[in-house]
Amino acid sequence: MGELSAEFAGTMILILFGVGVVAQVVTSSDGSLGDHDSIAWAWGLGVAMGVYVAGRISGAHINPAVTIAFAVYQGFPWRKVAPFILAQTLGAFVAALIIRVTYSDLIRAADPNLTQTQTIFSTLPGNGTAPVSIPVAFLDQVVGTAILVFVIFALVHPRNKGPLSNLAPFMIGLLVVGIGMAWGANAGYAINPARDFGPRLASFITGYDTAWVTGDGTQYWWLPIVAPIIGGIVGGGLFKLLIERFIPALDAPQEVGREAVRDS
Repeated sequence: MGELSAEFAGTMILILFGVGVVAQVVTSSDGSLGDHDSIAWAWGLGVAMGVYVAGRISGAHINPAVTIAFAVYQGFPWRKVAPFILAQTLGAFVAALIIRVTYSDLIRAADPNLTQTQTIFSTLPGNGTAPVSIPVAFLDQVVGTAILVFVIFALVHPRNKGPLSNLAPFMIGLLVVGIGMAWGANAGYAINPARDFGPRLASFITGYDTAWVTGDGTQYWWLPIVAPIIGGIVGGGLFKLLIERFIPALDAPQEVGREAVRDS
């Protein structure tokens, strides 16, 4: 129960920052309350804070794609996978409901018919405006999540040169900032099935009738679930193939320039 509570709380904090900043930017009539950069930074800070909240108790996956990748490659118990995903999705759902209520007046003022602000809560190809195809959006989510999991594995691997002084959550947050700035155009960088499905469900039950589809009516809700899971498995596999099998043991000599020294 402690682990599930931590995953719920960590994911909730992530969404309160991430979806909250999108609500602020989208409902700002003159653009004075933020832009894409503020969105990318707030999502990254949300990830960092969520990992700090949950890290000591559950490991702070706060993302089903990460949970599944850890189960496939790092020995995370499969019996915990479904409960973790449920807790993560519930945390995202509750956070989105909080944002939906708190921003209700501004949302209604900006979008009285609830037809233009769906991207506050969930992703769409081309962020709902650019002409991005479903296959390209799918590939984008595979690539973005592969980058996420690959670097997370590198940051937390006990034999790798990871961040010291409990800075790993901060570095994971910076990783998400980077992904947002480099991979946000095609599909809104969900890279997290719980982050997309929980808020999407919250928006649907609070008035967004088209929450599950794109602007032309194409079913889209499944893509930010399936593609990130595939991407996480790809990223974890590439880390195992390209990096982990070459990382020396903790007590092995390490080449530094021309001299071999032992890690202290």
